[in-house]
Amino acid sequence: MKIGVNDESELTEVCKIIHDRATSKVFLLEGNMGAGKTTLIKALCKELGSDDLVSSPTFALVNHYITKDSQDIFHFDFYRIKSEEEAIDIGFEEYLDRDAYCFIEWSERIINLLPETYHVVKIQQIDDQREIEFIK
Repeated sequence: MKIGVNDESELTEVCKIIHDRATSKVFLLEGNMGAGKTTLIKALCKELGSDDLVSSPTFALVNHYITKDSQDIFHFDFYRIKSEEEAIDIGFEEYLDRDAYCFIEWSERIINLLPETYHVVKIQQIDDQREIEFIK
């Protein structure tokens, strides 16, 4: 499923669609630097019921958010890691074992650590529009 987005205000509807169609709590967000991955994660966290300030965990590698009904959300950014060992060192596999939403940016750097089931969300900028593709 592909959705064209012209404005950030349209992300609310996109996130509802993604949330309604999701069968896993693990999401791999793919796109070039500046494509809008963190912006989409911010909207997804809001859709899930979190009022936390969502920002890129580029240096911390993981940010933790909590929904109004105390569900955990983990946001990973593996752009700066040099090896999968760094992800293991922060306990990435333990995060996946929890019943929590996990949004992962730059997942290609930890490909061997991914669970069996997940969703891929691709974001591509085409002229003034972003195309968001949700892959089950």
